[in-house]
Amino acid sequence: MKNADTERSPLLATLGVQIEPVILELALTHRSFAYENGGIPTNERLEFLGDSILGQAVTVMLYRTYPNLDEGDLAKRRASLVSTAALAQIARGLGLGEYIRLGRGEILTGGRDKASILADTVEALIGATFLDAGGDVATAFVLRLIEPLLAEPGHFGVLMDPKTSLQELAASKGVGVPVYTLEASGPDHSKVFVATVDIGLSVNAQGVGPSKKFAEMAAARGAIDQLNAL
Repeated sequence: MKNADTERSPLLATLGVQIEPVILELALTHRSFAYENGGIPTNERLEFLGDSILGQAVTVMLYRTYPNLDEGDLAKRRASLVSTAALAQIARGLGLGEYIRLGRGEILTGGRDKASILADTVEALIGATFLDAGGDVATAFVLRLIEPLLAEPGHFGVLMDPKTSLQELAASKGVGVPVYTLEASGPDHSKVFVATVDIGLSVNAQGVGPSKKFAEMAAARGAIDQLNAL
């Protein structure tokens, strides 16, 4: 985990924004770390703020960029771009996981790559940017983050419903039907699910998540990558 302010400078350089060290540290503080360190403040208020800014920035951008799309299509695209899966993908591209302040339990259960934690931290960083640099900078930051997703329109379907996208891709390639299996481990209050999807002898992919749904979605995205590489 990165702790010193100087060690967070590469993150700020990657983000392309300047955030005061105190606010940045707060944005990177997960509740599990706070709980293990005397109940210090967490990033949840910043996450709340960032979620609102993210939604507004994406909504306005879509409205202006796609004048011929109806409300339903715009809503689907917005849901895709602000989804946990999309934000987690952005976070992984930034290498954000290693900077998040997590409790020992979360670290041991793979918290640095949990989609929900990564997505929440992205929103917290958006909120922190708004507080430190203002609305215009925060909006530009959001649009810069989602730009890679917009550059690949096919990601809309994959992010929103990867299982359906996988089924359609498998059918188009004539390789068979996806078959899912599931394993769960851990206590009832903190289970970890591992989903495996097989398509004939061509594809075998796994996904991990806090629920059956998220694990299968992660596995489906991995299978899509494998099929596209065939």
